[in-house]
Amino acid sequence: MGLVVAYGCKATPAHRVVEVYDADAYLGDTEAMDAADREVVAGNGYHLYIRSLQPDIDVEVAIRVWDTPPAPPAHAEGHIPVSIESDTGVLVVNQLTYGPAGEMTLPRPGVYEGHAWWEGRQATADYYERSLDHPTDDTFEEHLSQAWNNCPVTERYVLEIAYVREPALTDEDVL
Repeated sequence: MGLVVAYGCKATPAHRVVEVYDADAYLGDTEAMDAADREVVAGNGYHLYIRSLQPDIDVEVAIRVWDTPPAPPAHAEGHIPVSIESDTGVLVVNQLTYGPAGEMTLPRPGVYEGHAWWEGRQATADYYERSLDHPTDDTFEEHLSQAWNNCPVTERYVLEIAYVREPALTDEDVL
């Protein structure tokens, strides 16, 4: 169970969503995004949607590629199996309103499976709600910026995945 490569970045969960997708998978999937409401992380094969409980405080997204993914840590708030196919070998971490937050080059194109786990999700949401409890005056926006930039909790999502097979052939590959 060796770590092959790891990547991490911060992303703003605008609309309470951060997505991870293959660099050529431009079209989103409303059904998969809706599933993330129930499951926290959900996907359609080429996209994974990560659902935060707040839209403004940056979250950490880590992608770790293993020979064999380790079990989720005991302190994780939750976890779920995931699968993502990358024809390009590049995964993009995207912020819906602000665009890409970063990208990771995988060891090779293909299908990767494992699990996602998260921590700090509820604590960050609670802090976010408390930060809104401030009089609406000339200092309100400054208060929010400071509060969101100095959140005492890190909301973190970790994808622990391993290569399982070559990408599926498409009609374009056959022609």
